[in-house]
Amino acid sequence: MDLQLKNKVVIVTGGAKGIGEGIVNVLANEGAIPVIIGRKEADNLKVVESLKARGVESFQVQAELTDPAECEKAVNAVIAKFGRIEGLINNAGVNDGVGLEKGNYDDFVRSLHRNVTHYYLMAKFALPELKKSKGNIVNIGSKVAETGQGNTSAYAAANGGRNALTREWAVELLPYGIRVNAVIVAECWTPLYEAYIATMEDPEAKLKDIVKNIPLGHRMTTAEEIANMVIFLLSEASSHTTGQLIHVDGGYTHLDRVIE
Repeated sequence: MDLQLKNKVVIVTGGAKGIGEGIVNVLANEGAIPVIIGRKEADNLKVVESLKARGVESFQVQAELTDPAECEKAVNAVIAKFGRIEGLINNAGVNDGVGLEKGNYDDFVRSLHRNVTHYYLMAKFALPELKKSKGNIVNIGSKVAETGQGNTSAYAAANGGRNALTREWAVELLPYGIRVNAVIVAECWTPLYEAYIATMEDPEAKLKDIVKNIPLGHRMTTAEEIANMVIFLLSEASSHTTGQLIHVDGGYTHLDRVIE
């Protein structure tokens, strides 16, 4: 299927690792021009160089997304380079364990900046170009907003905010033909997830306990599977889809976990 993304300039925050890198690679496969925005330039450049070796045009901007000025600078750098933006994928964030018992006001607010405030800022600064191109926005979210997890108040609140912003923006941007959707992630195998599992007393047993509760295939979702849905929602193949929260999770969030 031709997703009509050839030469489209698409920003991916946190595009150097994990789900973000998966999204960047699928964009490259579709002939788009992925733009990685992330805090570690070395990580960004590593992906850019790997794409260059494949003959794929890409770009990167080093930016600390918790800083509003850095968000604006990053978007302006993309405009200066290409003169256009045709898609925004808000992906960067981290489950940082700021709960009621573990954490305080400053930790909570800092986590919101790490996990949802820059979603607003990136959309705000990219919007003039998205209006011109009738580009689309895809937000990456987590099942934590729906299921809870414990000891992660800030991340849960941020993801509830991501979901709410997805639907709010879908309404606000209707007059411009800009579609806004979200892909909700549950148990996806990434380097960050692998590091999390490694902190457990018995990592192998913990992983087995998790995957047995994933109904479809009793396995983790891959970054590529998340990316495939993201790119579909970004493309004109989903031209009448907006304001949707699409769960790519093997049924983890909504199906009965006692299913064998």
